[in-house]
Amino acid sequence: MDYNNLDFKSCNDCDRGLCACAVGRQDRQLNTYDWLADVPGNAQSTDLVEVQFKNTRKGYYHNVNNLDLKKGDIVAVEANPGHDIGVVTLTGRLVKLQLKKANLKSADDIKRIYRIAKPVDMDKYHEAKSREHGTMIQSRQIAKDLGLQMKIGDVEYQGDGNKAIFYYIADERVDFRQLIKVLADTFHIRIEMKQIGARQEAGRIGGTGPCGRELCCATWMKNFSSVSTNAARIQDISLNPQKLAGMCAKLKCCLNYEVDDYMEASKNLPSKEIILQTKDSDYYLFKTDILAGMCSYSTDKNLASNLETITAERARQIIEMNKHGEKPLSLLEDNQERQTQKHIDLLADADVSRFDKAKKKKKKKGNKNSQAGGNKQPNNKQATPNNKTSEHSKANKNGDNRRSNNRQRQNKNNKSEENKG
Repeated sequence: MDYNNLDFKSCNDCDRGLCACAVGRQDRQLNTYDWLADVPGNAQSTDLVEVQFKNTRKGYYHNVNNLDLKKGDIVAVEANPGHDIGVVTLTGRLVKLQLKKANLKSADDIKRIYRIAKPVDMDKYHEAKSREHGTMIQSRQIAKDLGLQMKIGDVEYQGDGNKAIFYYIADERVDFRQLIKVLADTFHIRIEMKQIGARQEAGRIGGTGPCGRELCCATWMKNFSSVSTNAARIQDISLNPQKLAGMCAKLKCCLNYEVDDYMEASKNLPSKEIILQTKDSDYYLFKTDILAGMCSYSTDKNLASNLETITAERARQIIEMNKHGEKPLSLLEDNQERQTQKHIDLLADADVSRFDKAKKKKKKKGNKNSQAGGNKQPNNKQATPNNKTSEHSKANKNGDNRRSNNRQRQNKNNKSEENKG
């Protein structure tokens, strides 16, 4: 190829609607950054093209018609039966590397690209996609009526509407032969059943993880490896199921990301069973910072008592000294004695009476305000009700005395009449 006479085209903003020159971030899941897109002759190096369909389903096809395809083009591809509609997500040399990850068993699995989608193809495509949600709800009810222990998580119609893929989740093996017959009679299409796991379902749905970023299974992960609690133990992570579980209710896939680094770093740390002996006391390993290579020792096996933090190298030096019968003065470097921390009194220089001064100032302000407003009319008006109440209380006392006197007189008259009788 004559690279000197090639016509180069500069791309700005969005090229064909989604991204610039096939190297930008697209609006679909499992995006692949094509860092070879600007290399001359990259697209012509192979006729293989990566096409993505609904959610995370991808396929690889031969560009037999030599179409000028770029990232974001909507194409009609070969299907069984009919055709399907997808979006081009990758072209050039990187497609061969993606094929190795896909683990395609034979070259017959790679089909052809027919054409760039026409308006007629898009009308059929949108019509088929509009039936997906209703089909999923109805198929769930059919599976429930048949008593099958399975969950239909998603339905994907083919671009021409002749076939539908039912994605389901089941803990045990399910005999869905009767289900396929009922679904075919109900929807009058070809039925394909695909079993997926909880992690694959989370990748198809998408979402945001506790780290604040998009789910790994929805952005770049294709192969899911098993995750065990041993990965959390190696990294010294608390075995809290609420924190270790992801959006799929399974152990987070990111627990496996740094296990190798932690295992490599933990080889340089001393064993937990080794006791460091010094002239002042014996020290037990309490906790470790694996990546920093720091060890914290305590004089008690179970409690954090007299903690001393030293490096792993210093711990190995003390272990060698103990093997030869030597005991250092302390765990610190150069046999420095441990300095006892003095108790710090936070209120030593503080004036405790500062709160009382503030209260006195407030009282003074209140007295000044009362003195200043003593000649005002509202205060004079308030004095009159007090006088009235005092006069009223005096009148009540006089009335009570009169009543008691009258009762005494009546009692005397009654006694005198009884004596006469």
